[in-house]
Amino acid sequence: MSQIVKIDLKNTKILIKDATEDSDVPFLRGILTRSLRDAGLTFVEAYRFSNEIRQRLSKKADEAGGPLKMSTEALKAYVGEYLEQDGKLDARDQYLHSRLGPGMTMVTDRDEQALPFSKSVLAQSLESCALSREQGYAIATSIEQELVAEGRCELASTQLAERIYEHLLAHVGPDHAHRYLVWIEYFHSGRPLILLVGGTTGSGKSTISSEISHRIRIVRSQSTDMLREVMRLMVPERLIPTLHTSSFSAWRALPTTGDVSGEAEMSMIEGYLLQSDQVGVGIEGVMQRAEKEQLSMIIEGIHIYPQLQDQLKNTTKALVIPMQLAVLKRKKLRKRLKGRGQKVPSRRAERYLDNFDAIWQLQTYLLSEADRLQVPIISNDDQDETIRSVMETISDYLLEDFSGDPELVFGRISTKE
Repeated sequence: MSQIVKIDLKNTKILIKDATEDSDVPFLRGILTRSLRDAGLTFVEAYRFSNEIRQRLSKKADEAGGPLKMSTEALKAYVGEYLEQDGKLDARDQYLHSRLGPGMTMVTDRDEQALPFSKSVLAQSLESCALSREQGYAIATSIEQELVAEGRCELASTQLAERIYEHLLAHVGPDHAHRYLVWIEYFHSGRPLILLVGGTTGSGKSTISSEISHRIRIVRSQSTDMLREVMRLMVPERLIPTLHTSSFSAWRALPTTGDVSGEAEMSMIEGYLLQSDQVGVGIEGVMQRAEKEQLSMIIEGIHIYPQLQDQLKNTTKALVIPMQLAVLKRKKLRKRLKGRGQKVPSRRAERYLDNFDAIWQLQTYLLSEADRLQVPIISNDDQDETIRSVMETISDYLLEDFSGDPELVFGRISTKE
């Protein structure tokens, strides 16, 4: 059993006074090691220096007969002198004059939380305004170079947002720049976003949803398969037999089934819709909880069919965005189903392949309904292109609810910050 380690400052030999918090914190060798690595030392060198410095300071505390208290400035000067004595002059200069590391800028948000500027994080987030990965990386690189050239150590998130907007206007165009402002306005609106991702088995719902969650800062996701499993535990099979089968074979639990191929296909769709409506009760409950807690989330699964997506939009004040993922070529979908079994054997690819015709018929039905109800259909042939299409679809929905006016957006951020 794990134990909770409590730090008793009374028994701590070395205390560092944190001026920003007006409090004492214990000397931590790991923190110093990381700082020395940022200054150019190898891990072995940084660890050795940190260990030796801790031993020296502990000895001073023992000689003084009590805890040794130092300010952060005093500790920094002490470490600098130690590096100089060992001949590590470049590391000393870097450590003393750049606590953030070479060319690094801290970005402070409206809650006064500071994080280092990250080119990769910015590049990924720019995909939210329908930029390609290459375009986002180019913009992020340009901004990073600009900050380094200016020697900026600190930057407010508002100032960074304005820089990004200006770069988008100058290098990509007004449409993408406007989409970027719309995203900012949405993030500061506090309105939850619920993404409903449907599609048949093998269409890539889980993979794409996971990728999208990183780009739009959504940490909550729900699979309808998991909801179905919970419902199966709560409701016995004798009461709702269609709930205790796979989606594409739920028709077998219906009271009657047809032997003619056309009738069999209709029975398969009927069984699927019945099971999806049963799971839909759980989906609606999850959405209501998300709205109550003001949480954005992604709900993905085979049970999210177009008509249900259309109905769920009217059950919440959250911004609901529906879409259907699809693999439009039979051979490619079959290959993916076969590959799922090789990567994750528990998914039993053989069962999917044995029922491939039913899965293909189900996808045909879903796409037909999506087209009829104007639910966006996204072809998942290339992952990067699929992600770009999903982000563009989300952006299109946001354009309907948010203006993206520069004065409104930056004025609102400045007021809050």
